Amino acid sequence: MRALDIAATGMQAQQTCVEVISNNIANQTTTGFKRRQAEFQDLIYQNLRRVGSNSSDNGTIVPNGAQVGLGVKTAAIARMTEQGNLQQTSNTFDTAIQGNGYYQITLPSGETAYTRDGTFSLAPDGTIVTADGYPVVPGIVVPTNALTVTINQSGQVQVTTAGQTTTTTLGQIQLASFPNEGGLDAIGDNLFLQTAASGNAVTGTPASPGFGNIMQGFLETSNVNIVTEITNLITAQRAYEMNSKVISATDDMLQTLTNLR
Repeated sequence: MRALDIAATGMQAQQTCVEVISNNIANQTTTGFKRRQAEFQDLIYQNLRRVGSNSSDNGTIVPNGAQVGLGVKTAAIARMTEQGNLQQTSNTFDTAIQGNGYYQITLPSGETAYTRDGTFSLAPDGTIVTADGYPVVPGIVVPTNALTVTINQSGQVQVTTAGQTTTTTLGQIQLASFPNEGGLDAIGDNLFLQTAASGNAVTGTPASPGFGNIMQGFLETSNVNIVTEITNLITAQRAYEMNSKVISATDDMLQTLTNLR
């Protein structure tokens, strides 16, 4: 009765699918969140009659064979990196990337993390930091006597101070891109780390070829589409129920065998 084990793998796969969907729905208002999608592969097959084998001494060949699949497995949980909508906040240090790229963040360990969350503010010393207080590369410090702070589309941070008629450029925000964004390691807090799968970070100036623009006073919303997620949830739930019915049917068949006299 292979059906018991096969249906069990199907239930486990759909459980994983529901868990991924629930995480997407939970993060539908998370700044810069990228939805996930579970991907599956069929398991190894058992050959009851191998395709292509000889069926007689005259060299005739079995055209189709008989293979029984053993179920399904989770192959990957892919990150869908399409652009989220831009929501205007009008906060001076809120920024969004319109296009490709990640902000670079210096962690307390000294490692560089990457994020699409541009919810920035100032530390007590004037450094531009994340919501957790981690400095944004390259560590730009805004003076206390700044009257206005402007972050243009190319990532230049400019200020005006009392008595000045021109702006002063404090620094240049740099973005990073990767050959395979899906290979980044999510560590929570809207942060990612580089891995061997993602490839090495390529840094560049915003608005340059291959990198998006910086939009001051905006935040990128989650790219979760709640209607799509609810539809996927219903589909996964029905698939889970169908696999459970296979187990019930197989159990009835086994019960019939045990009742034979």
